[in-house]
Amino acid sequence: LPEEEPHYGKYGRMRLRYLKEHHKMLYNTLLLDGELVKHLNEVDDTANQRMELLTLQMQEQQGINEALKARDQMAWVGACNNIRNAAEEIVLNELICC
Repeated sequence: LPEEEPHYGKYGRMRLRYLKEHHKMLYNTLLLDGELVKHLNEVDDTANQRMELLTLQMQEQQGINEALKARDQMAWVGACNNIRNAAEEIVLNELICC
C-alpha cells in the first residue's frame, strides 16, 4: 500500500512507542491498513501546534515577556522552561498517551 512520507519527530516517535507498548491492537491495525505513518504525522503536527499555542498562552498569562528577559535573564529562562515543561505534560496527556 502506498504510504505517506514520514516527517514525524519527537511526538510521533513517542506515540509510536506508546502504541507498541500499550495498544498493540491499534498499532497492528494502523500498520496493516497502511495508516500508521499518516497517524504519526498527524499526531506530531498536532502536538507541535498545541505546544506552540500553549506556550504562548502561558507566557502571556504569566507575564513572561521581553521586558523580563532584559531585566532578569535567568528568571526568564527558568520561567520559559517551566512553561515548556507544563505545556509538554498537557500535550503528552492529551495526544500521546490517550
